[in-house]
Amino acid sequence: MHLPPVVTPNDWQTVRDELLVEEKEATRALDALAAKRRRLPMVRIDKEYVFEGPDGPATLVDLFEGRRQLIAYHFMFGPGSERPCEGCSSFTDNIGNLAHLNARDTTMALVSRAPQSQIQPLRQRMGWSLPWYSSNESDFNSDFGVTTEDGDERFGLSVFLRDGDDVFRTYFTSSRGVDRLRLDFNLLDLTPLGRQEAWEDSPEGWPQTPPYQWWRLHDEYGDDN
Repeated sequence: MHLPPVVTPNDWQTVRDELLVEEKEATRALDALAAKRRRLPMVRIDKEYVFEGPDGPATLVDLFEGRRQLIAYHFMFGPGSERPCEGCSSFTDNIGNLAHLNARDTTMALVSRAPQSQIQPLRQRMGWSLPWYSSNESDFNSDFGVTTEDGDERFGLSVFLRDGDDVFRTYFTSSRGVDRLRLDFNLLDLTPLGRQEAWEDSPEGWPQTPPYQWWRLHDEYGDDN
């Protein structure tokens, strides 16, 4: 492994300032994308979906918990699954206290096809406090493209807006669009070694493994990590 070159503090600051110019450009580009996202059209949700919540049946309106906005993460965990998706689990690990979202009239919840009899033991094992609903008795997953006709599960994130009892879908993202929301990935992107996955453009000799190979449930990492 060839380490980066060692330079003087002044030389380092010069190169750092050059990169900062590009970082600011990227930040402004993200701000511009967010502005466009706020102006996207939306789709009215006319179908009545009923979810299984920890305290009983819940409608899509109920998932908002009285707030105007809802962020729903489509968590890959199907009926009878022996274990959840490691990627969805690590994404959920990255979600902190929801009070800050709630302060901006926004609720966040997980939605999976697995029944509550599977969801609650995993939720307790992982120490997650997010609301988590089962969509197993509805067409929610298939209608929103996260369960295929063959029954395959996909992950994603949907955003909804409520106007009284009317609900609208305003946004959806998956794949790398969800990755960029994760704190751990964003922090690793700041480090010299990065995420250490084979797809990254890193200097020759940098440690890298195939994507996903290193993922675990957080209580399955060894003591040496």
